[in-house]
Amino acid sequence: MITTTTKISELNDQCRKSLSNSNMNLSVGIYMRETEEITEILELIKNFDTFTQDNDPYGEHDFGSIQYKGEKIFWKIDYYDLNLEYLSPDTADPAKTKRVLTVMLAEEY
Repeated sequence: MITTTTKISELNDQCRKSLSNSNMNLSVGIYMRETEEITEILELIKNFDTFTQDNDPYGEHDFGSIQYKGEKIFWKIDYYDLNLEYLSPDTADPAKTKRVLTVMLAEEY
């Protein structure tokens, strides 16, 4: 049986790995980097799979932290309605949810 949490984590993994049904925001600290560096950072995020009870207590795969050239970088997935005006009414339903992946330097948090 697929639980709501399992469905959300699968949708979040899909968002992070392929950016399907999602938008992406880059913080200023990420956006100002060279295109090659941004590509490398996004590749690390796509391949992130180190989810533990400590960094993913709800099992939704909606947050992660990576190291890149000695800097800590956070990524976070948030859930909005399809017009990006309000929070999603049902985060497990892709027909009602637009995922937004935000990538930022930890110091920008």
